[in-house]
Amino acid sequence: MSANDADFNLFSRTQRLNRAMTREQFEGGLLGLALGDAFAAPYEGGWLERSVWLAIGTAKGGRRRWTDDTQMSLDLAASLIDRGDVDLDDISQRFANGYRWSRGYGSGAAKVLKRIRRGVPWREASTSVYPGGSFGNGGAMRSPVIGMYFAGSPDVLEEKSKAVAMITHAHPLAQEAAYLIALATATAMTQRTANEVVSACLPVAREPELQRRLGIAHRWLSNRTVPDAKTIKAELGNGVAAVDSVVTALYLAAAGADGPFESVLDSAIAGCGDTDTIAAMACAIWGAAKGKGALPVDKIRKLERADEIQATASRLHAKSLA
Repeated sequence: MSANDADFNLFSRTQRLNRAMTREQFEGGLLGLALGDAFAAPYEGGWLERSVWLAIGTAKGGRRRWTDDTQMSLDLAASLIDRGDVDLDDISQRFANGYRWSRGYGSGAAKVLKRIRRGVPWREASTSVYPGGSFGNGGAMRSPVIGMYFAGSPDVLEEKSKAVAMITHAHPLAQEAAYLIALATATAMTQRTANEVVSACLPVAREPELQRRLGIAHRWLSNRTVPDAKTIKAELGNGVAAVDSVVTALYLAAAGADGPFESVLDSAIAGCGDTDTIAAMACAIWGAAKGKGALPVDKIRKLERADEIQATASRLHAKSLA
């Protein structure tokens, strides 16, 4: 069987199994993303970043405040609900209008979004800070939304995820990373074995470093190796670059598939570095597979605007069936 045949069969199975996807899975994916983001944010970076979040990381009523990861995911979901498809001009405006410095946006993304808000076309703004485009993980962090919405249309999943990533992250590596997260989310929703979340990404990864790290993650899962946080950091990464965080998130979601939500969250926090985004991606994939009912109720109660997030997920699910 050729690689293309294998890809086609994988996508065909995904399309058939999508019919059983539930509203609860959409709620689990979006709430999981926000929970991972909000509960891991206090542990991100060094003492300076942690000090800033200690000062601004509590929302009204003492709830856990989420970052740009959740904000941009909600912006993207709202656009898909209203437009019924990827509308890059609409999404870019929502991203720009939703920007608030207090959400912890990266400096590059902040400059891009401010320029879009001032009227600069997003295609120009996207490469105005980094000439080749950013290769950070900002495009991937919101890709679980694409994975959920287009899980039943796997033939367009790559196109849609890369296009949305390009608004702020024009580098090919960042776009491929966004596709991998979208594909992993769609794969997880079909209730397959944990290792298939990673193995589904292997035949479509083209960037050599992403391929290499996916191979390491796949081998660990296949051999039932349980690496410690230091090893995961050294082999897969924990940084803001897409190559240093996306495979890490995929691995943590797959490795924790048979355990509780907290095991995935705690593993992301233990790795230090870009904890909020790694946790957001990993917990979104885990939540999309397990559904809202598997998420910790006590943490949802402590999450900022949890009801709004759940309602958005419910509307996204309904729109995906329209």
